[in-house]
Amino acid sequence: MKISQIGGEFALIKKLTTKPKDEDIIKGIGDDAAIIRVGNKYLVLTTDALLEEDHFSLKYFTPQQVGKKAVEVNVSDIGAMGANPKYFLVSLVLPKNIDVEIIESIYEGIWKVSKKYTIENIGGNVTHGEQLVIDISMIGEIKNKKDLKFRSDAKTGDSILVSGDLGMSAAGLNLFLKNIEGFKEAKKKYLEPKAKFHKVKPFLKSINAMIDVSDGLASEVTRICEQSNTGAIIYADSVPIKPMTKEAAKICEEDALGFALYGGEDFELVYTVSEKNLSKVKGFLVGKITEEKGVRIYKEGKEELITKHGYNHFLKV
Repeated sequence: MKISQIGGEFALIKKLTTKPKDEDIIKGIGDDAAIIRVGNKYLVLTTDALLEEDHFSLKYFTPQQVGKKAVEVNVSDIGAMGANPKYFLVSLVLPKNIDVEIIESIYEGIWKVSKKYTIENIGGNVTHGEQLVIDISMIGEIKNKKDLKFRSDAKTGDSILVSGDLGMSAAGLNLFLKNIEGFKEAKKKYLEPKAKFHKVKPFLKSINAMIDVSDGLASEVTRICEQSNTGAIIYADSVPIKPMTKEAAKICEEDALGFALYGGEDFELVYTVSEKNLSKVKGFLVGKITEEKGVRIYKEGKEELITKHGYNHFLKV
C-alpha cells in the first residue's frame, strides 16, 4: 500500500504516532514541536528538512537564501509553541560533485539568521546522496508552562485570527514556475520567509491555541480542530490577501484565495482567542471555532465544507 492510498502525510503521521510513556514528555507527536520538562524549564524541540527541487531550487534561490530559510522555518515552529529558540544542529546530505562554495554560502545564510535570533549551531552531521538536503533540529526554551501554546487548546466560540497576509509565498512560487517576470515582493516572500513570533509575543497570554502557516490556512485550522475536538468556520472575505497576491494569481490563472487556503509557507501564525480577550490581541479575524465538527468556509452567502486541506507531501492538492 502506498502513502497516498492511506491519505498522505498526515494519515501516515497518525499511523506512526505512539502515546508518550515518560511523564516528562509534556507534548509528543502532533504539534509544531515536542515539549519535554527538564528540571524547572521546558525544552521545545523541532526538526525540519529542506530537499532540493522540492522545498527549494537553486534555479531561483541563492545558496544563502536556502540557509536562511532552513533556520527560519524551524524558528517558526518553536515560536508557534510560545517559546524562544536557543540551539540547533544541522545535518547535510550533499551530492558528491557539489561545489564547496555553495555549502559555504548556505552557511553564510544560516549564520546570518542565527545572529538575528541569537541562537547557536552546536553540531550536526554530513553525508552524501543524490540530492542536496538540509535538515535542522532546533531546541527552544520556556520557563513558564502557562506560556506554552498547543494546537489542542482551542475552545468553542473562540475567534480565529492570523498575524498577517496570506498567499503571497504561493504566488511567488507560481510566478517562478511559470517564468513570469516582475512581482519582486511576492518572489522575495517565497525566497526569504520569516518567522512571525514577534508579532504575537506581546499578547501571548491571551492566546488559546496556535500554529504556524506552513501548509495553508485551511490545513492549519484543520489541525487545530482535530487536536481540540472542535470544528471551525472560515470567513472567505476576511482572509487577508494583498493586492499583489491577487494580481499575481490572476496572471498565473490561479485563485488568490486558494493560495491563502492551500498554498502554505507564509509562516504567519494562526491563533484562537476567547471573546473576553479579543480586545487584547492584534491580527486579522478570519473565522470562529465551532462545536459542530468539520472546517467550513463561508463564501458568497453560503457555507461549504472544506475537503481540501492544504499542502501534503504525498498527495496532489
